[in-house]
Amino acid sequence: MSEFTMPSLGADMDEGTLQEWLVRPGERVRRGEPVAVVETAKSTIEVECFETGTVGKLLVEPGRTVPVGTALALIETETGELEKPGRKPSPGHKPKVTRAPEAVPPPPPEPIPAGVQEPPAALPAGERPPHEAVPLVRQLARERGVDLETLDGSGPHGRITRSDVMRAAARQPRVRITPLARRLAGELGVDLAAVTGTGRYGAVRADDVRKAAAGPATAPVSDRAEPARTAAEPVPTADDRAAAMRRTTAGLMARSKRDIPHYYLSTTVDMAAAMGWLREHNRRGPVGERLVPAALLLKAAALALREVPALNGFWTEDHFTEGDGVHLGVAVSLRGGGLVAPALRDADTLALPQLMARLKDLVARAREGRLRESEVSDATVTVTNLGDQGVESVLGVIYPPQVALIGFGRVVDRPCAVDGLLGVRPAVTATLSADHRATDGAIGARCLTVVDRLLQHPEEL
Repeated sequence: MSEFTMPSLGADMDEGTLQEWLVRPGERVRRGEPVAVVETAKSTIEVECFETGTVGKLLVEPGRTVPVGTALALIETETGELEKPGRKPSPGHKPKVTRAPEAVPPPPPEPIPAGVQEPPAALPAGERPPHEAVPLVRQLARERGVDLETLDGSGPHGRITRSDVMRAAARQPRVRITPLARRLAGELGVDLAAVTGTGRYGAVRADDVRKAAAGPATAPVSDRAEPARTAAEPVPTADDRAAAMRRTTAGLMARSKRDIPHYYLSTTVDMAAAMGWLREHNRRGPVGERLVPAALLLKAAALALREVPALNGFWTEDHFTEGDGVHLGVAVSLRGGGLVAPALRDADTLALPQLMARLKDLVARAREGRLRESEVSDATVTVTNLGDQGVESVLGVIYPPQVALIGFGRVVDRPCAVDGLLGVRPAVTATLSADHRATDGAIGARCLTVVDRLLQHPEEL
């Protein structure tokens, strides 16, 4: 068996509330299928299963709030072996489920769901890069106190995945401190050594720090894996959730402005060619494939980032790591207030009609609270477009550990000189907020120049 745990859905997530189960005991699930709906301080997310097997037992009831890493359910896998916290893996053991024990010939691979690319075949052990992990997984490992050198990755080519880190964190019996608790302790002047943790395995959580700041800690130590609200506690209202989201956003943006040396660039892009091509495309094409200007802007930004990859990635461990693809985090305002930035994966490879369809689906599910886990944790750069709000330009705040944010305003008619003649043409202001630790202004300027060049030839997008 394997444990399905509460995932970490961002650098600002400390705990989550299980809203509903999408499966029942005895149901067959595949890796990548959504199995539960989890509410965080910022959004409601469909969480995907990392194993293929049969749902064994649901350990947490809907409505309960539990820390990141808490076991939510048991998944009966092909091995039938339960990976328990605190158990040391045997040499060569991988946390991911192994297949049937036949050594020769190797068993056929599991069917790959439609739309998902088949992972590359594993390299021989002597050729596998040791302890390879994407930046967000490395950041998660640091937050959970997990040494990547001790892990065997279960991803393609032995890459260490989020699931590997979370399993390793669950095995560690030592006291841990959540990132939010550590930050609050610094802000409130609380000595963490004197705080009694109530999280899993005695982990110190944000509530523990707040109680310690208010007075002597009275909460008893709890080793329960499923701390939850008691029936006497009030159910959060919509206003409570909006306030929690605003506090979460405030903390993350304050951290960004404090830790990231921003620089800002802007340029005015002539949109006459793009808008003319767009009108003609929409006139000739079917209604279902009509485009809006935002689709052209997003595709131009994605292609520019592919051409200028120094802005597409993460700043972690005092160095820049390029993203494994151009995954645009599209800023979406929510009806109840606040915003999320789910990822439009591999946006540089999508044809415009396909990009438009995915964008509409992503925005609709974001506002309905039906995003998936991978969509809120994979973005390599954020793009914000406030043109529909009447704003002509926007200079955003970078979402760490990303190193850039691209902004677009409203397409407006402006007087301009073309070939020595004064006229009125549609134009848009494109802006860039970038991390000066990762790039300099010359690289940022090159990115905006590429965006401008691409929008002059919309038929090539």
